Amino acid sequence: MHATERDRAILNLLEEQGFVSFRELSHRVSASPATLRRDLERLQTDGKLVRVRGGVQPTGGVDHMSGLHLQGVPFHENINRNRAAKEAIGKAAAELCRPGEAIIIDGGSTTLHMCPHLEPLRLQVLTNSLHIVSALLQQPNTGVSIPGGVVFREQNIVLDPFEDVKTRIFHASRMFLGTAAVSRHGLMQSDIILVQAERKLLSQADELIVLVDSSKFAASAGHMLCELSRVQTLITDSDIDDVSAKMVESHGVKLITVDV
Repeated sequence: MHATERDRAILNLLEEQGFVSFRELSHRVSASPATLRRDLERLQTDGKLVRVRGGVQPTGGVDHMSGLHLQGVPFHENINRNRAAKEAIGKAAAELCRPGEAIIIDGGSTTLHMCPHLEPLRLQVLTNSLHIVSALLQQPNTGVSIPGGVVFREQNIVLDPFEDVKTRIFHASRMFLGTAAVSRHGLMQSDIILVQAERKLLSQADELIVLVDSSKFAASAGHMLCELSRVQTLITDSDIDDVSAKMVESHGVKLITVDV
């Protein structure tokens, strides 16, 4: 791959994702680590990108995270939307947990409803949600860990899209995740910072279990978190339409529906 081709590949990835880790660049760009470093230094000198901890970002990108706001609906507005469905989905998700295992619970208004059902299981939980931390702190037998990063107040979550070796010492048997939309392309989110941070957590779990109410199949969002084939189980309510149900199952995903 010539330098011009490498530059195009790097800049295309940045345009798609907003932040690209060095690890991903090394997999996606055909070049030695030394050549890749020189390419990035040259592109930075030309003002086309900025090198940051763990990777690269577009000029004027996400380096000052504390001054950013996530796109999407604030948590306090989202918590009561389709609440009955979310409560039933959360309960069904908790029933999939095995006593004593380590899990990741991603922040969200649906995953939060797992918490009331977890205390007897003596789990070790890694979560980026301050709401989930608050709920689990009431359970003496539940271990709680949080990743490092910046607190985004509207959603009450802790995010850091950059590479961080410290959080990788936690490995989970499964990760429970909500998402802004589910389509034939995969799980979709509205914010690139959220996507990058969640991808880090995904790499630390063996299985992915998705919790979404049926309205998420009619929703749209701009950034793909992962393909549906990465998902082992999807839990939703019985109002899911037949087309969406068949689409999920066609990707080899186990579909669980709950009555509301």
